[in-house]
Amino acid sequence: MELDVRQGGRSAITLAVLAVVFLAGITWAWSRVTEPFPERAEPSPCTSTLVRAGEDVAPPQILVTVLNAGGVNGLASQTMDKLAGFGFVQGDTGNAPAGTGPVSAQVWAEDPDDPAALLLASYLGKDVDVVDQPSEYAGVVIVVGKQFKGVRKGNPTVTAKADSYICTPPLSTVPDAAV
Repeated sequence: MELDVRQGGRSAITLAVLAVVFLAGITWAWSRVTEPFPERAEPSPCTSTLVRAGEDVAPPQILVTVLNAGGVNGLASQTMDKLAGFGFVQGDTGNAPAGTGPVSAQVWAEDPDDPAALLLASYLGKDVDVVDQPSEYAGVVIVVGKQFKGVRKGNPTVTAKADSYICTPPLSTVPDAAV
């Protein structure tokens, strides 16, 4: 009879352990089912791409943001449309932050020798300044003002003088002429 008590005790302990494992599994499953879905990550509008000294940069490799600093309504959109016609990739358009007021046009770049900024500047006329102005906007930012005369045909490519990083649109390709 002593043997039966041991087997009964072992069975009771086994059932108790299984019950605890079952309840833990139910608790874990419930916490997973009631957990909110993760936020959808927004894809980056561009990728930081290394351009080595001597390599050419062309308009399809450059994402552009155009900001209006006191010009005519729609000046940023008109400027963007013309730049897109020359092959630049469209970024955002909008109004420049308060207190920003170039008379003609500015290209904002963290590095004034950035080949993307220099190429873009060639499409904006002689009065454009490339200024050391970091921003939270994606790509190369241009700010147009009241005296901006419009987009004109610029250089087809610019050769990088030093290694630098440019903000290229996803899946951008180097055009055959720039290779």
